[in-house]
Amino acid sequence: MTSVEIGLWVSGFMVLLVVIGMRVAFAAGLAGLIGLIWIFWSKRGYDPEMFGWALGVAVKTAGQVPHGKVANQALSLIPTFILIGYLAYYAGLTKALFEAAKRWLGWLPGGLAVSTVFATAGFAAVSGASVATAAVFARIAIPEMLKAGYDKRFAAGVVAAGGTLASLIPPSAILVIYAIIVEQDVGKLLLAGFIPGLFSAVVYGSLIVGLAVLFKRVGPPVRGFTWGQRFAALPPALPIVAVVLIIIGFVYNPFGEDAWGTPTEGGAIGAFIVFCWAVAHGMRWPELKSALLETAKLSVMIFTIIWGVLIYVRFLGFADLPGAFSDWITGLDQPPMLTLIFILLAYAVLGMFMDAIGMLLLTLPVVYPAVMALNGGDFVSAEESAFGMSGPMCAVWFGILVVKMAEFCLITPPIGLNCFVVAGVRDDLSVQDVFRGVTPFFIADAVTIALLVAFPAIVLWLPSLA
Repeated sequence: MTSVEIGLWVSGFMVLLVVIGMRVAFAAGLAGLIGLIWIFWSKRGYDPEMFGWALGVAVKTAGQVPHGKVANQALSLIPTFILIGYLAYYAGLTKALFEAAKRWLGWLPGGLAVSTVFATAGFAAVSGASVATAAVFARIAIPEMLKAGYDKRFAAGVVAAGGTLASLIPPSAILVIYAIIVEQDVGKLLLAGFIPGLFSAVVYGSLIVGLAVLFKRVGPPVRGFTWGQRFAALPPALPIVAVVLIIIGFVYNPFGEDAWGTPTEGGAIGAFIVFCWAVAHGMRWPELKSALLETAKLSVMIFTIIWGVLIYVRFLGFADLPGAFSDWITGLDQPPMLTLIFILLAYAVLGMFMDAIGMLLLTLPVVYPAVMALNGGDFVSAEESAFGMSGPMCAVWFGILVVKMAEFCLITPPIGLNCFVVAGVRDDLSVQDVFRGVTPFFIADAVTIALLVAFPAIVLWLPSLA
């Protein structure tokens, strides 16, 4: 049996473990360890006396992976970004954002829903967690929409869909994870997420306005705010602007050639600013303790998934499955763009059964080399490439596409995590209600992804300046 065949058998075993309910981290780690033992033992002709040697080498190889890969400065961004989000919640920034958005955008058809989308986009700029964003605005925005006469299912769908924006708009934990797995520049990927994230929010808002015009029951506009009241709502939301500017400045300095520092330093300073604001606005030890504990829990969950999947990734390297898949993809007799579209459709299907982070971690080691090979390789020039962009820019573009697909998977049944979170926060909503309410946003996401594929400049313009 060849190494590639071993890779396929072990990958199938891992998928089976996930399907029967084992956590992705443990399924990937176990499958990776078994695969490494199998690979090393096969190199010795399956000699029974060499099984102990194969086991020892496999365990040693797997044991070196967590520290070797996770001891990376860029990964410190993940707990930092998550902490910013929880501190922002206790600082009252979520309510301030929603109130400001309501006063400025409430006059539109479906104004409260539009306000919710842009408030979640603003909160996404200080929170790297989609689930946290959905949970927070389920408490803040849904009651306001219900009071205004919105359909409860649609209100829940707006919050669940709006929460997904945290996956793209920096600081984004998923973008950091993508950068680490494919060994690309974290700063360029964070920059690349800004415009597509805001673009997604605009598409969501346009969809809501269109639905409100066609169906009056979607939600009435909110009027009666004076210009003085609108401007008075802006100062409480200023820390959001400060954090965004700091992150941009530490990735790309528009006033000079050099950035102010690293994204990690920018995230730390952003967290300190939000911490000071939270303390000044009444946060005390119980709230700080809760923020730290929730940050630790979510960070440990993410890092555990990374550790387990990286063991599986190391096995894939020995099995040469990524190389075999790349050769197969590039050998297909069809246009590269059509192949890319099929890959994105496969992500849409896979996301129905897996969480976003696990899905990306498990697939990228195989899919990413294939996409880069389709474009012409890691070092191809824009003129010689299949997608009209250089290798590094293709890596950034594909990263935004797959993260957008991960956003899409957060609201697709039966595993759409944001929908479960919204239903869990609201006793008057079932998961089925949330899934029904989020259905129109599938169309918005499909339109957004199609435009990002057709017009890569939406993604690449900002990082090309850095």
